[in-house]
Amino acid sequence: MRLRHQVYISCLLLIGLAACRSHQQDDNTFVFWSSSNPEEIKFTKQYVDRWNQAHPEIPFFFQPVPEGQSSEEVLLAAVVGKTTPDIYANMWQGDVEDFARSGVLVPLDTLDGFLELLYQRCDSQVIREITSADGHIYQVPWKVNPIMMMYNPDMFQSAGIANVPADYSSYLEAGKKIKAHAQAAKLGNQWLGISEVNPIWWQRFFNFLPLYYASSQGAPIVKDGKAAFNNEHGIGVFTFLQALYAKDYFPREQQKGQSDPFLAARIASTFIGPWTIEQNERFKTEGFKYDFIHMPVPDSMKGPIYSYGDPKNMVIFNTCKDPERAWLFLQTLISPEADRDFLALSGQFPRRKDLESNILFADYLQAHPKLIPFVQQAKYVKGMDSARYMKEVLDIISQEYEACVVYGQKTPEDAIEAAAKAVDLLYLNN
Repeated sequence: MRLRHQVYISCLLLIGLAACRSHQQDDNTFVFWSSSNPEEIKFTKQYVDRWNQAHPEIPFFFQPVPEGQSSEEVLLAAVVGKTTPDIYANMWQGDVEDFARSGVLVPLDTLDGFLELLYQRCDSQVIREITSADGHIYQVPWKVNPIMMMYNPDMFQSAGIANVPADYSSYLEAGKKIKAHAQAAKLGNQWLGISEVNPIWWQRFFNFLPLYYASSQGAPIVKDGKAAFNNEHGIGVFTFLQALYAKDYFPREQQKGQSDPFLAARIASTFIGPWTIEQNERFKTEGFKYDFIHMPVPDSMKGPIYSYGDPKNMVIFNTCKDPERAWLFLQTLISPEADRDFLALSGQFPRRKDLESNILFADYLQAHPKLIPFVQQAKYVKGMDSARYMKEVLDIISQEYEACVVYGQKTPEDAIEAAAKAVDLLYLNN
């Protein structure tokens, strides 16, 4: 049903993408799509213009990904209509294996100098993560946005919480104290935290996934064509989250309204990425304090604490007439200088192993200390497994998440087992 819906949407979008076809038919012009994020548009335009001035014989035509219900569906439409750009710079990592198995991506490890540059930029864990089942690499690791816990220290201190809660039991105890303090002081509704309850696949980026990776040190969700989350970590995360709603420490209802509930000091914590810093600095009241810490972990947790990194990567489609030349251009976007410019313009992190040690980033990070916890977390992030159907997997988990975590209609054990069986069936039938 989902695939038929996507194909239907794809056909509708083909008309809107037809304008891109004329650029791709120009033998001298390469087409480059970025995300529609204004900061990324500014960054990309700057580097495309610079390239075109230096290489007029190899021009690039730049545009943000055309508008549609989602960028993923726009890409699917482009694949169906053979109107894909030469390069796309906002590929969700969970989609790469589907596109690679469909034969529409260029294996980048066949391009001159790719592997050498990749090993200079990334550590071995990242390279393993992005290597497809056929042994090829179809994506350039580009940017990450580590998910962390943002918290209001004043709300914790007012409730008598001396230390920032870092594990499950201390976090739940903090919820009890905040609720009691709000009732005693007649402050109205105050909550320990908030997280999206809707069963939408990408909302699991901000609750289940980062908590699962934190608990398991980045263990896979899917492995060898089967569910890999039916274990103590998956059950433990559902148990922890279910308790937060059952004890009324997290609201089930939307809290946004006309003001940000965190900046309005109605929420003591939330799970979010570094992009929130700019919004906080713009809209916070004078004297408002906030900071970041790793995701809550099981009480017995030892070793490095991972999180979901929300990686978006660059790919070259097989409609590209000269992948080697496209790769030459891509190298200008992942140079240390370009990564520094990208960080400064967008507040997003390049996925490289020397963020803390490279002097090019030192001045910017020193001037923006709120980013430093994310730099430290970026050493321990996980993206999506190199497996097909990851959206469908997250959809399945989301349905059980709603039933178990939010509404308490299932035990964590039963919900995780049901999700795992549905995921296994998904792979068995495809």
